[in-house]
Amino acid sequence: MLKIKGNLIEAPSITDSFDRRAVQIQNKILLTLKLLGVDRDYILLPMEKMARKKAPASVSWYFESRNLKYSYSLLPRFVENLYILDKVLTLEVAKLLSEEITLDQFAHEFSEDDDLSDQLVEARKTLGVDASECDFEVISKKYKDLARKYHPDMPEGDHRMFQRINAAHKLIRKELL
Repeated sequence: MLKIKGNLIEAPSITDSFDRRAVQIQNKILLTLKLLGVDRDYILLPMEKMARKKAPASVSWYFESRNLKYSYSLLPRFVENLYILDKVLTLEVAKLLSEEITLDQFAHEFSEDDDLSDQLVEARKTLGVDASECDFEVISKKYKDLARKYHPDMPEGDHRMFQRINAAHKLIRKELL
């Protein structure tokens, strides 16, 4: 199970027919957004020619006078990243429609910086973990070791590095939890 945006999602187990499955998932995402009244013309969902290759998946849409976006890139295949988009959107749209969350909360969840994926890669590099690492316990262990080392009260202390480490951990935590 993966914990993404506060939701527990079963890890995808796609072993064949990657391109066909990617198209099926694409259609599910379009139907999910249609539940909100978002017309297909207002949805940008770039597809990879080879869904089994390593590539991030992203979707952006225009809803209630807001440009919203969600992307995911931690899994090894495009089709698997697309699967995560579908599951997260399905859960969050259901919460919005059942009024568990407000429109502002929904919009806040999907207001994403255009360079967020670059920031996440840089954050992982700062913490010294692999760019595809998504085990938060591994990331937190690395964070704690570095925070101890660079804490301003320690002999090797470096205030700027300590701030960078904290910011990196906070960004990854927001993504994974």
